[in-house]
Formats: sequence, structure tokens, C-alpha cells
Amino acid sequence: MNKLKLLIFPILLLAAVSCKKETVVPEPFSLTQVQVNGKPGSSTFNEVNLAPEIKLKFSAPVDRNSVRTSITFNAGSTTRPYDVTYESNDSIVNITPNLPLEYLSRYSIHVMKDLVSTQLTGIETEYNIVLFTAIDTNDKFPRVTDNELLTLIQQKTFTYFWDFGHPVSGMARERNTSGDLVTTGGSGFGVMAILVGIERNFITREQGLQRLLTLVDFLKNKTTRYHGALPHWLNGATGVTIPFGNTDNGADLVETSYMLQGLITARQYFSSPTNAGEIQLRSTINALWNEVEWDWFRKNNENALYWHWSPTNGWAMNMRVQGYNEALIVYVLAASSTTHTITKTVYENGWAMNGNIRLNQSYFGYLLPLGQSYGGPLFFAQYSFLGLDPRSLHDQYASYWQQNVSHSLINYSYCVANPNGFAGYSKNCWGLTASDIPSGYSASSPTNDVGVIAPTAAISSLPYCPTESMQAIRFFYYKLGDKIWKNYGFVDSFSQKELWFADTFLAIDQGPEIVMIENYRTGLLWNLFMSAPEVQAGLTKLGFSYK
Repeated sequence: MNKLKLLIFPILLLAAVSCKKETVVPEPFSLTQVQVNGKPGSSTFNEVNLAPEIKLKFSAPVDRNSVRTSITFNAGSTTRPYDVTYESNDSIVNITPNLPLEYLSRYSIHVMKDLVSTQLTGIETEYNIVLFTAIDTNDKFPRVTDNELLTLIQQKTFTYFWDFGHPVSGMARERNTSGDLVTTGGSGFGVMAILVGIERNFITREQGLQRLLTLVDFLKNKTTRYHGALPHWLNGATGVTIPFGNTDNGADLVETSYMLQGLITARQYFSSPTNAGEIQLRSTINALWNEVEWDWFRKNNENALYWHWSPTNGWAMNMRVQGYNEALIVYVLAASSTTHTITKTVYENGWAMNGNIRLNQSYFGYLLPLGQSYGGPLFFAQYSFLGLDPRSLHDQYASYWQQNVSHSLINYSYCVANPNGFAGYSKNCWGLTASDIPSGYSASSPTNDVGVIAPTAAISSLPYCPTESMQAIRFFYYKLGDKIWKNYGFVDSFSQKELWFADTFLAIDQGPEIVMIENYRTGLLWNLFMSAPEVQAGLTKLGFSYK
């Protein structure tokens, strides 16, 4: 019996072992490498050409039947078709888009968990590979002469103020999405744009005169003014103030100055002693100009001017107009007033901060006499100088031609150096100033650089650095034109870093383009504004030389 048990036990043990299921260890299955045009990377590829070859290397052979449904090539929410080939026993999948890609666009390849190996092992995780395409260097429009191109930009930009001007008031809308909301400063730039439109034969002199008569009548008789000063924003149909902020629902002295800079220039242009319309225009402009109580904005007789005043909040914003920024024109006009003027002491203490306006630092080899490090946004060199001629303008603090030339070339040089490595910055693509950005609005500068280029920055610098500005103008038009050249000229801004292109136009950015191009070509607006006798007297009072 014992012998029988000993015999049976090994047989049973053998049977038990033979009945046990064989354990199978699954093969690992993952994406081990991505190559685009032969260059390996991880999840993001920049400067990709428009017909890329994409190679996906896996740790094991893929099941071909699962590829088409598990690997997608996407442009935003749209799935794009692609061709596929295989290598290395199907462990390499080659993807080629069926159609050329769009330049400066974002694409993605999504590897989903439905992808399996030939052993039917699911991929261990999903993968998303992003491709940013490079610029297409082909011209988007036929080549023309530089003079023809400048005229084209002026004509297109002019339409923002003429065709898109508010139908009731003739004022400029803040932006192309603003409805009845119009802007005081941008409308002042638009007044100057109308003068350019007449000179360039975009409209007749009589058409320009009638539009400006409508505008000044609206300002004089319908608009709410505060001690003669205008608000930042208005309703273009009613003249009612639209608050710019919670406590900013009254006078804006800087915006008022931009409007008067334009109106004084127009007054000098429409100088006929016999034309009744021109006489009426000059009379209304003089009334608006003389009613601004510049001295009242000294806030209790301080030796400085204040930017804002509100009928409900008083001086709550408490913002001095002091340099160096975009507001030099405020002090020039205040000193030029024959009814409510200021003294040189107000200029020196307020604007010049008793000499603390001086900087005298060099950046990229350019000496910057005034202001902040690297100069700040480029509108500092533009808004006050649409009429105020910097070419021979000096005071005890600076040569304003040197200031603006250096500021522009520092901005250019910074973009060429591109210390943040932002896509697209180059000697052909530069210009940092206030503009729309993907997340809102920002005053871009070398010390506040978010990777957004605003065409107005380089275009409106044309008088200061014509070679560098023309390089940018040609690039914007010929190379990026199908993305940024629209119904009112160049869109407000773009970012190759974000592959984002604005669809907006802003009056305060369009205006300096047409005006500064004209100042570069003929000096028209500079010559007109500087011919005003009050302006000449005001500059002399403040200690400027300008001849």
C-alpha cells in the first residue's frame, strides 16, 4: 500500500504542474522617439517646413490595422489626412501630410491609447506631438516700389478714419469692434489722417472740410467737457462720456492734448481767408482750444499738471503728468494757451521732475538722454511728435531728435538681439509698443516683452530709422501680408511665439502710421503744427529751441 502511494504522488504532482496555465509577460509598448525631417525631439517642434516627414519610433511593431484610427494629424479641431509607411518590421511609422501645411500655424499628432502592437498590447500612454510651422518666404503680393508701398499703407490706413469713422460725430472708433464708442486721442490722430488724405488725393479738400466741421460741431455742442477738457471715451452718437475706468469718468488731459494737436494742425491747414467753411472751422477750433482750463488742472495750484479729473470722484486718480512718457504735448499746449496758460516752473517741476527726467544711459551703443531703461514702448516717441517736430527741438534736458532716434534704434536692436529667444524676432520683424496681445492688452517694451510684435511700432518709427523701418514694412507686407494685411491696413499685432494674429485695429495705432509716414515723406503735419504762433510762443516760454 505504501509503495502504491509513493508511485501515485509523483504522477499527481506531474499532472498538477502540467495543468497550470503558462504565465505570459506582455511586451512593453511605448513611443520611444519622434523625428521631424530627421531631427529628433520630444513633444514640440519649431520652424517646421510645410511638407514635413514625421517618424514615430515604437518599442515594438505596431498593428497596422489600428494606426489610422489611433494616430491623428490635427489642425486645431480639424483632422487632416496623411500618408503612412512602415520601417523596421513595423516598429517605425512614417507620417506625411497629404496636403502642404499652412505657414506659421500649429499642428498636432495625437497617439491614442487605442493603438496596439502586433501582440495586441495597448500603448502605455497617450502622446501629443506639436508642430509649429516656419514662415513661408515667398512673396504674398506683387512687388512695388517703396514709394508705392508707403502710399498703399497710407491709403488703407486712412480708410479706418474715413470709411469707419462714426456716422454721426465723424470721430474715430476706439477699435474696429467698438460700435458707438469713440476715442478722443485716436480721433485727434484721425484729424491729421484726414489732412494726409486730402494731400494724397484720397478725398477732396471739401470732403475733408465737411467731415471736420461735423467733428468740431459735435465736440463743441454735444460733448460733455470738464473745465474745457474732454474725456478719454465718448458715445459717438450722443456725446455722453463713457467711463474709461471706475474712477475715470471725466476729464483726460492727455487725450484732450492729442485731439487739440490734431485740431490746431487742421486750423493751420484750412487757412483760406474767404472760404466760409474754413473760417467756421477755425473759429470752432479756437473756441475749443481757448476753453481748456490748463491751469485748473494743476490741482489746487501745484506746480504740475494732473492727468484726470472726475465730476464724481474729483482728483481720486491722483496721476501727475510727468516724464518721460507719451505726454510732452500736454505741457507744450498748456504753455501755449493764451487763456489758461502755465509757467515754465510748472513744466520743470511737473514734467521734468526738477531734472530727474534725465537718464543719459547707453543701450546697444545708443545714448538715451531721457526716461526709463531701454526707452519704454515706442509710442513715447510717436504720440506727442505727430505734430511736435523733433528734428531740431532742444531744451535744457535733451535733443528730442536724438531721444527719438535712439529710442527707436534701441527697440530695434533689442528685437534683433532677442534675449528671450522669441520666434520671429529679427532685423526684419521688430517693434514693441502698446497693443493687443493674446490675453488682452499690454504696453510692450524691452523690459515688458511678451513676444508680441505691433506693426505700428516700426512703421511709425520711419522718420527716425528709415532703413530699419522699411525692412520691417517690406517684411510685414510681402512675407506676412496674407495674415496681417486686411481691410484697414496692418492688423494691430501678432505673435509668432503664440502663432497668434490679431483681427483688431486700434485708432491710436493706425493713426501714427499714416501721419508719421507723411512726416517722413514731406514733413506735412510737423510743418503745420509748428507754424501755429501760440505753439511757437509756448515752446519759447518753456525754454525750447526749434529752428
